[in-house]
Amino acid sequence: MPVKIVTDSVADLPPQLVRELGITVIPLNVRFGEEVYRDGIDLTTEQFYDKLLNNRILPVTSVPSPGSFAEAYDKLAKETDEILVVTISSKLSGTYEVAVQSAGLMRRKCRVEVLDSKGGAMAEGFIAMKAARTANEGATLDKVIDVAQKTIPRVEIRAAFDTLEYLRRGGRIGKAQALMGSMLNINPIITLKDGVVEPAGRTRSRAKAIERLYNFATTYSSIEAMAVEDGPNPQDGDFLVEKLNSKFSKTPIYRSKITPVISTHTGPGLLLIAIMGDK
Repeated sequence: MPVKIVTDSVADLPPQLVRELGITVIPLNVRFGEEVYRDGIDLTTEQFYDKLLNNRILPVTSVPSPGSFAEAYDKLAKETDEILVVTISSKLSGTYEVAVQSAGLMRRKCRVEVLDSKGGAMAEGFIAMKAARTANEGATLDKVIDVAQKTIPRVEIRAAFDTLEYLRRGGRIGKAQALMGSMLNINPIITLKDGVVEPAGRTRSRAKAIERLYNFATTYSSIEAMAVEDGPNPQDGDFLVEKLNSKFSKTPIYRSKITPVISTHTGPGLLLIAIMGDK
């Protein structure tokens, strides 16, 4: 029986890829006051931004319940004896700890291993994707873990913001705090290093920010796959994809929407590129 792969909704995997690879996605939660929504299930990205811009109550996020993981594990245990869970960075969320603890709540017998991706968005998604493809080829769980671990240093993101205020409010700003302060008319750019947010530059216009994301891709000697993610306005993402296609015509470029959980901590102006490859 093939190894089954589980990840969380922060991985931002396109739905068709989830179906194709047979990945189970556990949603985190977004709360507006007393209203709680499962990330990407009860609330679409478009609906989230509408509420964000028209609601006086600022949203907060929370990890999945242990029961949601345990229920998924038990369901998959009917089909396999081995499960690998790939989670958002443990330095950004408690999801990793919940995924580990939930294995003890299972009713069925099954080996469950949990891997900290040290990332988020499609940087996390690429690790889950690589693990799923390896599993679907018939590899053992130990082999799948090995491939996933070796993929972690091969994935990286760059993200352009309109403002870092949402990251600051959510306590996820990390070393990018250095970009706060005199940010008028500045488009900050961040990355994730060892699971935490770090500054990666700043530009004075959106156009220059997009150029910076494109130039980031050109620093790679070989690229296995790329992903471009955006929020409610896809124009910038479409433009970046078109620009990337002109140089990387043979490289798969996945289009993805930033989920409500990520959007809670980034605001509506996020544009992100994730790359799996070698420099």
